[in-house]
Amino acid sequence: MLTIGEIGERQLIEDFKSFLRPEGRIGPGDDAAVIGKDIVVTTDIVSFDRHMPAGMSYEQFGWYAAAVNFSDLAAMGARPIGITTALALPPSLDAQAAYDIMSGIDQCAEFCGTGVIGGDTKPGPGIVAGTALGIMDGRCPMLRTGARPGDIVAVTGPLGGPAAGFTAIDNGLDYQGAKERLYMPIPRVAEGIILSESGVVSSCMDLSDGLGTALNTICESSKVGIDVEFDFIPKEPFVAEISEKTGVSMEKLLLGWGGEYELLFTADPNRFKKLYDEDLEFSIIGMVNDSGHPELVREGKRSIIGNGEY
Repeated sequence: MLTIGEIGERQLIEDFKSFLRPEGRIGPGDDAAVIGKDIVVTTDIVSFDRHMPAGMSYEQFGWYAAAVNFSDLAAMGARPIGITTALALPPSLDAQAAYDIMSGIDQCAEFCGTGVIGGDTKPGPGIVAGTALGIMDGRCPMLRTGARPGDIVAVTGPLGGPAAGFTAIDNGLDYQGAKERLYMPIPRVAEGIILSESGVVSSCMDLSDGLGTALNTICESSKVGIDVEFDFIPKEPFVAEISEKTGVSMEKLLLGWGGEYELLFTADPNRFKKLYDEDLEFSIIGMVNDSGHPELVREGKRSIIGNGEY
């Protein structure tokens, strides 16, 4: 009998999909589900032991718990309309910590243009589960399945911040900017809405599990390959310095670490100019092909991009 640890999270989800009865317009398999005409729903869970690195405050933990959910809405291009949260906290925890967690959740919801609409509390080991609701407002949801050979591949914002932040903390280095990127990721809700409104995006997902995993997911879902130019990947200014000081490779910091909440998207090259006319920060990092897997091109040499940690 296999254990959950041996199967792994992603394979476990695939196994679930093999026997679950699909429901909704878009069911399991994307960043979020779409039900009815254009209601978008997603749920995610965070815990003290896995998602609260040294130095993170309870308020920041609450922000993080909400951000991971709103990021999934952003990847679909949905406008948030509410979030519910369930807290399972140790009875011995200071009550102020619970208030701080909920304050962080509320602040993130406000940042995303919505609020907390309900939830629950129970004794537990330190877990927050969130369910975020969004609406498409008539736009088409962006999926993981539409990338085509010849499409341009791009990301919003610079990468490597969360990985560099964790690595800095782990090595006793004080980089405040890197820590902030780790503690308080920004859900790219406004960017997701712009991308979905443009009509030129063929596929999209967030980078919560890292760029490498996202590239593999797009390739698997769309039955395509992707070439990524290493030098084109936008980097936070402190990433190279932290890599040099700690010996952790740039590839690992940029490709093999989760906690990124930028958006990876592909788009029609013939209509891509439309995105330059929008108030949108993004960087082109590669091109879709028909190889069936993602490859990194660095100084003329090619290597397959792994699915997970490096």
